[in-house]
Amino acid sequence: MKIRERGTINAGEPGSPRAFSVTPSVTPLPDGTLLACYRVGSTKEDCEDETLELRRSGDGGRTWSAPRSPFVREVAGRRGSLIAGYVTTISDGHLLMAALWTDREAYPGKSLYNHETQGLLPTRILLSNSRDMGETWSPWRVLPVPEDLGPLGLTNPILKFAGGRLAISAETNKHYEDRSTWFQRVVYFFSGDSGGTWSAPHTVSEDRTGRILNWDQRAECTPDGLLATFAWTYDTQASRYLNIHRRVSRDEGNTWTDAEDLGFADQASHPAILSDGRVFLAWVDRFGTQTIRARLADRIDAPFRPETEIILYDHRTTSQHQPGHTTGVGDVMQQISIWQFGLPHAVALPDGDVMVVYYEGNSRSNRISWIRLSPTA
Repeated sequence: MKIRERGTINAGEPGSPRAFSVTPSVTPLPDGTLLACYRVGSTKEDCEDETLELRRSGDGGRTWSAPRSPFVREVAGRRGSLIAGYVTTISDGHLLMAALWTDREAYPGKSLYNHETQGLLPTRILLSNSRDMGETWSPWRVLPVPEDLGPLGLTNPILKFAGGRLAISAETNKHYEDRSTWFQRVVYFFSGDSGGTWSAPHTVSEDRTGRILNWDQRAECTPDGLLATFAWTYDTQASRYLNIHRRVSRDEGNTWTDAEDLGFADQASHPAILSDGRVFLAWVDRFGTQTIRARLADRIDAPFRPETEIILYDHRTTSQHQPGHTTGVGDVMQQISIWQFGLPHAVALPDGDVMVVYYEGNSRSNRISWIRLSPTA
């Protein structure tokens, strides 16, 4: 693999509501443009002014339009903030945005994460349609969710299977004041009518003992019907991150292979599926080498070949401090706010290249960066 170009989608503005950008993603659109979505806020994590911005590129990512914020932060009359958003192309003229919203009125002045209970502020998954390639968007619709799931997390675009069925992947959390053991799981909501209605939740990943947490699960489908997930895995008893684990489904998420240790850690990107069936996966090695790396696999269920490995970003070239190993889940959540690079998201481009977007910066501000790679060079 070879890096062709790199640049910036969004530069932070220190001391402003746009100082920090995280959770970036890019969607190639049918008209040949790229649509980037990311979260901005006055702090890197958990601020009431956080919201979503969109930028568009008509030249393959080399230049980007001015930012737009077309999404309101008030839902059902309640004040909130937008944490993350992902765009999926449903058809030539139809885009569907899934976003994660936090209710800021439920516990006024409280942080998103309760470090005493490991609970989360109330969240909702919101949906919005665009029929003009993302120029305008419909009002938010709230995904119906059973109360016993608790607040949900959203870490992946809506999945579109070969037959047209859609799936939303969501991660469960505890209610804010719940002091019971956290039995985290990943659930799918399915739609057979282009996102108009959604099924009840279907559990696709869980550890019934509560020991293993499958965080930030990234998923993608192949044109021939395979689905794979890549999980950022944490062992609560050992208080340490494990290697990334992959699971594969051949029936649209109804049944799965056993979790497979990929041999490298720790936080996976959204995978890019190339036209020849190969899979590009980036990952953040935060505690080992402090880099973002990537490898290729010949197919979605094949090994990621070490000889294809490439370094996309090296934090060791800066003087910024990164946190050390953790002593528990609460420690993990506290450290997230000071991590200064990560959350890569990869997509295959129409010309055969791959684009990876991620955040990088320092304690004053950060930016969303992009890299274009050739997977054949």
